[in-house]
Amino acid sequence: MNSANIDNTVVRPKGLVKARLSRDDIIMRGGMIVIALYLVISLVFPLYSMFSKSFSTFQYDLSKFEVQVSDDAGQFSPEITSLQNLNEGLKAIPDEELSTGSGGRLGVTIFFPDFSFRSPVMYRIRNVDGQGRFLVGSTLMTGTDWQELDSNTFRRVQLRPVRSTGLSNFINYFSTPALFKSIQNSIFIAIISTIITVILAFWFAYALNRSCMRFKGFFRLIAMAPILVPSLLPGIALVYLFGAQGVIKGLLFGASIYGPIGIIIGSVFFTFPHAFLIISTALAISDARLYEAAISLKASPWKTFWTVTIPGARYGIISAAFVVFNLVITDFGLPKVIGGQFNVLAVDIYKQVIGQQNFEMGAVVSVVLIIPAILAFAIDRVVQSKQVALLTARSVPFNPKPSSRADLIFTIYCGLVGLFIIGMLGICQFAALIKFWPYDLSLSLNNYQFDKMDGGGWGAYYNSIKMALLTALIGTCVIFFGAYLVEKSSGFKTGRAIFQMFAMLPMAIPGMVLGLAYIFFFNNPENPLHIVYGTMAILVICTVTHFYTVSHLTAVTALKQMDSEFESVSASLKQPTFKLFSRVTVPVCLPAILDIAIYLFVNAMTTVSAVVFLYSTKTSLASIAVLNMDDAGDIAPAAAMGMMIFYTNIIARIIHLLISKGVLSRTQAWRNSG
Repeated sequence: MNSANIDNTVVRPKGLVKARLSRDDIIMRGGMIVIALYLVISLVFPLYSMFSKSFSTFQYDLSKFEVQVSDDAGQFSPEITSLQNLNEGLKAIPDEELSTGSGGRLGVTIFFPDFSFRSPVMYRIRNVDGQGRFLVGSTLMTGTDWQELDSNTFRRVQLRPVRSTGLSNFINYFSTPALFKSIQNSIFIAIISTIITVILAFWFAYALNRSCMRFKGFFRLIAMAPILVPSLLPGIALVYLFGAQGVIKGLLFGASIYGPIGIIIGSVFFTFPHAFLIISTALAISDARLYEAAISLKASPWKTFWTVTIPGARYGIISAAFVVFNLVITDFGLPKVIGGQFNVLAVDIYKQVIGQQNFEMGAVVSVVLIIPAILAFAIDRVVQSKQVALLTARSVPFNPKPSSRADLIFTIYCGLVGLFIIGMLGICQFAALIKFWPYDLSLSLNNYQFDKMDGGGWGAYYNSIKMALLTALIGTCVIFFGAYLVEKSSGFKTGRAIFQMFAMLPMAIPGMVLGLAYIFFFNNPENPLHIVYGTMAILVICTVTHFYTVSHLTAVTALKQMDSEFESVSASLKQPTFKLFSRVTVPVCLPAILDIAIYLFVNAMTTVSAVVFLYSTKTSLASIAVLNMDDAGDIAPAAAMGMMIFYTNIIARIIHLLISKGVLSRTQAWRNSG
């Protein structure tokens, strides 16, 4: 009876009871928030600053300034004239030419045709209201008081533009035929390069995966070589091959290599490995039963190719196409070297910012460039999400059958592609060892005396190695830890989804755009993070952010292979999560961690577009040195520096291979245990 009374007094919980967060959960969520904050500061805020800049218009408003001119005796008449009235009387500056950038300055003496700095005449000038601003030498005048100046001082007066917000920059861009033409040029180059690259890469991958040809490993190594060089290098190689003094310039039948032909050939070279890797992965996954069914139905090899092979690899082909398109349309280095007068979007950004100091128009071109890049990325993600598993538990691996004729054809084809790649690299190395092309072909190391040339000298090369090592070390730690937090945290679905979105965003942002965004954000004196501008730190931050997505996906893929039971067992044994992380997760995922490190190192050595706006005289990089030496006409030294980057990346790859075979043989022994 007493027991029943006690039971009746128990208060039962209503609804769901929210589990109390453990100490590990709090630490993991806090870590995720910290890394997400890094992505916000290094990506979202700079992009927001850039978008804001693109809508900022600066124009000289001549009605904001008034002037008075004295007679020879220094007496001022009561007549006050606005610069607007003076301009209309002289027709000195058309209204459409009054637009400028934020750093624009307009000398006021242009409105006085008879001006002489030796004249005894005195001048007065003032702002009509608080919006007007003008400089007297380096002193900014913002008030409405008259400034009385002699003629020698008056010639130093410069008007500053008035800032407003609107679509004027975009209207100006799309109404300028030369600028608008760059959009058509970029899309044209990207489409043609994509078609050629995907076709060449498909048959190369097909030869290595679906034939019994020899030397497959050798050809695979050659196919990956272009990844190890900056995109500037194929442009330099093409100059030596097809330029005015090129080795085989006659093969172009009078056409110029400077322009779309050169950009397309060079784009095929540096995007080929990316397309090959994706398509090769798609072709490696195939079910032999489908081919056996086609044979039993007496389908011809050609019909089998179109009904079995192509459908099975279609997602890889489509993905490769969008990756190549994105790489070509956002590349800066190659069209800068070999583009000539054929303007593309990425080079337009450089010209607007470096050449004309028009940062607002550079921001506009950046916004335009982002649109096709994001569209290509989004379509690629949609295509990948629809991909279905091609292999099941009952699938039979496909093993190609020897065919002397087909194997010979594929060997010849791969040999021609390999010759193209080796030829591009070989001509650069040959030119780098020549005294004076093409007049003195004797061998010399003069072109490696980088300290005697523009570009930063050997210091730029050492800076690149330092930056690449820091990027690989810091980037690998941040990216892998961030992937671990988002993949292995329990609950917190909204936060994890937001983190995943931030992690995927860098892949859709071109390097030129990211670099320009960093100028607007980090070069603002009011920003407390301004201290990193012009230092090695900002180069590392930009590079890690630029290549974040691929590394993040690599880490997530490795972490997904680990069963969630590891965390459950660790929790049941009351072991800290980070003890599991250090003793189990890291050793198991060490192959992926090393792959991320070498990926970041190689890309840090070769990147140009992401850092071209951010380096200083003390932090010049090897890839930037190639650009600057080429601009200065030192093409052979530029080729020499490009080959130094190539050899450095080869050494890094060899070290990566040795570590993989040495250290991993101990930490990954469980994979081979029976």
